[in-house]
Amino acid sequence: MAFFRSVLGKIKDGLTRTREVFAGAVRSLLIGRVLNDQVITELETALLQADVGVIGTRKLIDGIRADYKAGKMTRGEDVLDYLKRELKALWPPEDRHLREAPAGGGPTVILVTGINGAGKTTSIAKLCSTLRKQDKKVLLAACDTFRAGAVRQLEIWGERLGVEIVKGQQGGDPAAVAFDACKAATSRGVDYLIIDTAGRLQTQDPLMRQLTKIRSVIAKQIPGAPHETLLVLDATSGQNALRQAEEFAKAAEVSGIFLAKLDGTAKGGIVVAIRHATNIPVKFIGVGETPDDVQPFDPEQFVEAMFAA
Repeated sequence: MAFFRSVLGKIKDGLTRTREVFAGAVRSLLIGRVLNDQVITELETALLQADVGVIGTRKLIDGIRADYKAGKMTRGEDVLDYLKRELKALWPPEDRHLREAPAGGGPTVILVTGINGAGKTTSIAKLCSTLRKQDKKVLLAACDTFRAGAVRQLEIWGERLGVEIVKGQQGGDPAAVAFDACKAATSRGVDYLIIDTAGRLQTQDPLMRQLTKIRSVIAKQIPGAPHETLLVLDATSGQNALRQAEEFAKAAEVSGIFLAKLDGTAKGGIVVAIRHATNIPVKFIGVGETPDDVQPFDPEQFVEAMFAA
């Protein structure tokens, strides 16, 4: 992912509402305070309100209580340092790599899934824009054949970004579109094939089976594909996003998460809850409305941005 350049200032701006919780509630709770049981209890509430999740919050609070009772932690500032250190340690560096096809193995295929309204199409456009700026040749596949509006939205983005799109008939077989797209990507020598799928609810079993069929078709056409399966989640949906991650992981072999709309929520701590619940790495975050507002998920910068004053 060397072609992605993360900018701390952009992430800070995108996490403004989340920082109101961490930099506001958490920092104000801890800075200049002597640590005691009451402060720890208040911190626990603040972490839960930021959607860090029950499991993540419990682990953090248990560690703080243990160090407090052992006399290793006496000040609020000690807790702040501990929180930063523990959160950053949740994501090993290798988890953030965008999986790619081996050299000479054809195009890298990125399958993108998620429910309607999560920001899937916009997230695809952002990812596509970033790749195009690095002179990568990209092809899009519109496999959401159930909604004409979804195909048209992808076409509009393609026109803006100068990217060709493979599409089929409305109501047609999405797997057939995926088949045609793989053939086109191989013959045209593109670097990346990004495949959009129908916006599925994790409770819609037939649609989840269709997603499995698409994966099978792709794998037969391009060895090792899809190389990356990205699940787009709406950060503003909080714990609903967590449940979606759990269910999609079962059907789609999700290898990474694109967490969209982080600029619209105060609950950026959902990245921690997702990590504890699924162990699926968050690879990209959306921190604004334009195609330039996609950033690789960098735990160091993300955590610093969350706690920045």
